Amino acid sequence: MSREGKVAYLSRNSMARRTRSSRAWHFVLSGVRREADTRAVALATGTRGWGYDSDGQHSDSDSEPEFSSLSPSIPSAIPVTGESYCNCENQSEAPYCSSLHSLHRVKDCQCGEEDEYFDWVWDDLNKSTATLLTCDNRKVNFHMEYSCGTAAIRGNKELADGQHFWEIKMTSPVYGTDMMVGIGTSDVNLDKYRHTFCSLLGKDEDSWGLSYTGLLHHKGDKTNFSSRFGQGSIIGVHLDTWHGTLTFFKNRKCIGVAATKLQNKKFYPMVCSTAAKSSMKVIRSCASCTSLQYLCCYRLRQLLPDYVDTLEVLPLPPGLKQVLHNKLGWVLSMNYSTSKPSSSSSSGSDSDSSCGSDAEACQRKRCRRT
Repeated sequence: MSREGKVAYLSRNSMARRTRSSRAWHFVLSGVRREADTRAVALATGTRGWGYDSDGQHSDSDSEPEFSSLSPSIPSAIPVTGESYCNCENQSEAPYCSSLHSLHRVKDCQCGEEDEYFDWVWDDLNKSTATLLTCDNRKVNFHMEYSCGTAAIRGNKELADGQHFWEIKMTSPVYGTDMMVGIGTSDVNLDKYRHTFCSLLGKDEDSWGLSYTGLLHHKGDKTNFSSRFGQGSIIGVHLDTWHGTLTFFKNRKCIGVAATKLQNKKFYPMVCSTAAKSSMKVIRSCASCTSLQYLCCYRLRQLLPDYVDTLEVLPLPPGLKQVLHNKLGWVLSMNYSTSKPSSSSSSGSDSDSSCGSDAEACQRKRCRRT
């Protein structure tokens, strides 16, 4: 083959390879350019934080005590750090590969994973195509190679009348358009936005979703609700179908009541993600009926300081303590404040004093009606 022929042959092969991957690399590199431009603007103006745009994109205003109004921003591929439940080394820094070829994973920590029985796990029959279940269907992995949209999944059990509490642990870097925890009815189409990057939970009236950016979504609207969460964070959800309230927790401290008047509706626990190679894990899922026993335990938890072990300080027989631990241990471990009396509270705390008061007022109101 002549020299000119070899050049033409190599050129055709190069163009073929470029055609197959040009769209993916165009998306990745354009994101990098936008991120670099935004960093340059931030450095030039002296701006510390990054805001949120209309699509609920990532913000890097790490722990601002108050939230400013929503402002246009650029999607960022930088994972959230510093929001972990524990102090494990692999949670303190995001295992991010700057070459953009992959997000390198380290072995998941087991902090906070004490439960052995689970009321529900993820449903292998009701999920997006870009999901993979592991750990006995308790861990959901999103977009195993690359992401081209939004993937979601729901629990395998409808949350019937009573009290429901579950915790989701972020077991991967948290970044991208959105990663969310919430609830939804059976009318939510989990695969509808598989080719669109969006905040799926809360996009309609059938679902509520808490974004990792701290925004609460419902009916297409979003409100500032908490600070961000990242890898290692534990997001708790309490659905009280008797009083009709939805309450969120972060790292086992109450954030606030997200919704009310949810009686007579059937929900499923749901999560969604747009981030490639992201994952979440159910580390607790409990349920109990709304009984006098539950209401007493709930009230005890509110009256006692949060740093106190409720079952340890109560003068109860060992057998009764074990029964309460098995049946309502999740109620007695709820945390409604931020600090011990000996330590000062942080101005950037997620815990909201209205968390307990709102639920208590709702309970008193319901009791008067009955």
